[in-house]
Amino acid sequence: MTTTPGTGLGAMIRTWRDRLPPSAAALPVGRARRAAGLRREELADLAGLSVDYVVRLEQGRATTPSVQVVASLARALQLSTPERDHLYRLAGLTPPAGGTISDHIPPGVHRVLSRLGDVAVAVFAADWQLVWWNRGWAALLGDPSAAEPRLRNFARDRFPLGAGPACLAQWPVTELDSDTTDLAVVADLRRATGRFPHDARLAGLIRELTAGNRRFARLWATGAVAAHREDDKTIDHPSVGPIEVNCDVLGDGDTELKIVIMTAVPGSPAETKLRLAAATGPPVRERAAPAGR
Repeated sequence: MTTTPGTGLGAMIRTWRDRLPPSAAALPVGRARRAAGLRREELADLAGLSVDYVVRLEQGRATTPSVQVVASLARALQLSTPERDHLYRLAGLTPPAGGTISDHIPPGVHRVLSRLGDVAVAVFAADWQLVWWNRGWAALLGDPSAAEPRLRNFARDRFPLGAGPACLAQWPVTELDSDTTDLAVVADLRRATGRFPHDARLAGLIRELTAGNRRFARLWATGAVAAHREDDKTIDHPSVGPIEVNCDVLGDGDTELKIVIMTAVPGSPAETKLRLAAATGPPVRERAAPAGR
């Protein structure tokens, strides 16, 4: 069986890599740069893969990437939904079903995110699984990349199953009304079960939290249904001290992605601290979490 030239898995990854300008992925563009698109090492970094593995994929020496790898590549390459589905099929995988939670970030959302500069932003899936963050987020809260990808979930952090450290915020975070925030997160998960009633990851998360965290189980039993949209937090930053921020949660429509933005009141001391935190934060690049679909 033969494949039409230029249409295989490796060829399509190269094609999509070559067409994506570094600026679209918030990467610096130097004068000496010869490639119009992403370099292999840049794609590897954005997708959370090794450069060697990207090379083997493009050369056709690796032909059966996992679901997690394909999902990470689709996000890093900023593929449209039809392109993402095509990538899955080229890898011999079934594209995510319409009733399954997607970690895919549409190209238009990527473009908006890349233009927000140092504003602290992260993107969560419908089940509050972290799928993307920028350097402003890591500077404000700590870099989530040190945590196991599966555990990078806001609901898990709110309702821990044990005594382990939080995965999404390395510094202490408090809310103006933590009880309201807890209920809002649970109610939002309940809403997600109506939108994605057959999603295995969401069902597994609910089972774990209900069985392992009494507070979650009690709030879940109330049956509340709502969307978590805003919050006020104080982050005890190790370099600049406490920072009061407004936390706003924006949705992107059918995929139920949650775009979480942390800002401070313009002209306030908190805004100055926020800028200092961004300037002194860890030198990390925006990246996608490699545990998606």
